[in-house]
Amino acid sequence: MMDWTALRLSLSLAGWTVFILLPLAIIAARFLAFNRPRGKNVIEALIALPLVLPPTVFGYYLLVAFGPHHWLGNGYQALFGRTFAFSFEGLLAASLLMNIPFAVQPLQRAFEAIPANVREAAWCSGLSRWRTFRQIEMPLAWPGLAGAAALTFSHTLGEFGVVLMVGGNIPGETKTIAISIYDRVQAFDDVAAGKMAALLLLISFLTVAVVFMLAEKRHDS
Repeated sequence: MMDWTALRLSLSLAGWTVFILLPLAIIAARFLAFNRPRGKNVIEALIALPLVLPPTVFGYYLLVAFGPHHWLGNGYQALFGRTFAFSFEGLLAASLLMNIPFAVQPLQRAFEAIPANVREAAWCSGLSRWRTFRQIEMPLAWPGLAGAAALTFSHTLGEFGVVLMVGGNIPGETKTIAISIYDRVQAFDDVAAGKMAALLLLISFLTVAVVFMLAEKRHDS
């Protein structure tokens, strides 16, 4: 049996993650691509940390930070009257943090590929920095933006460890499609698990395929 509630929650989580994270990733990636701030290597290492940190370790620290005994979790509970951990909002915050490298790194590489003389020529032609960003840089960095969107969306759909640690398994609130698949496997319901896994595979493949098709079409035009 397909868990449509878990699927809708996963799609909502992935959509909000992409919507919130991509603008922030553009700012961070552009800054790192065109500047050499002190400690740049340290900043890039911190950005890449979720790629190599075990999900249970990453999830544990987030769970502690979102809990009522930490200032972040305590402040959220004081404001909204509910715990930050084991809520959709906490799950979204965790999703934003664990997807930082998937959003920033493709965009940074795309901005770094833009020749410096192209930006300088735009400034010499009278374009402001904002117009240069909007009319020159972003069109050239479009493949990186498309890749960041696809990777962030697909990774969010399939994330399991951090989601389970921070969100738990609350139906309609934090139970994603990945956790629902795990539950079906634990219950030896291979038919339902297989159907949900196949659907998740299809959605992830179509997401990546459509985004890269749009990127290629934009590049050709």
